[in-house]
Amino acid sequence: MGAFAHLDAAVTAGYNDCVALHSASVRPQHHDPRFQALYRRIRVTRADLDEFFWLHQEMQIMMRQAQDASVDNIGRLDTGVSLLPQAPLPTREPNTPGVLITRVNLAAVQTALRQAALKAEFQRSSGNTSLGLIDDPWDHSRALRDAWHADDLETRREQAAAARAFVERPGAATVLVPCPPLGSLTYPG
Repeated sequence: MGAFAHLDAAVTAGYNDCVALHSASVRPQHHDPRFQALYRRIRVTRADLDEFFWLHQEMQIMMRQAQDASVDNIGRLDTGVSLLPQAPLPTREPNTPGVLITRVNLAAVQTALRQAALKAEFQRSSGNTSLGLIDDPWDHSRALRDAWHADDLETRREQAAAARAFVERPGAATVLVPCPPLGSLTYPG
């Protein structure tokens, strides 16, 4: 079964993530008449479209923060473990089932990134513990500074994640309309 048959089945089942269909990996299909015909069948509400943008933006933010956290932890001497904070998933009642699919995608991205970051943190921490047992002149004062700095960064990341929680725009339309014209949306970056 080809990609267009899968997309046709998804659209028939309620898939309507117009934002995802503007990502870099999908844009080359925009000129294909079969894709254009499928896209024209998709309906979305303005309220759901707002959430789609937020969900995709949050995926991008999580990926950047995972990269930043791994760089921030290079050379850390403490044995603490920092979590990768994540914004809470929206709890509003969506107007279309397609939003639920993208929420699941975000939850999967959040979980995978958090697990990868946690695994790296445990490896770093256990390595530092081993070095502390082997190396007698362990720099305890630097380890304490690193722990304080890591706790401070984690607190700020947690606050930033909480502040990013999705907030529905008052009065956002809940009437199904065609998606914005193909090529008119910019994928969050």
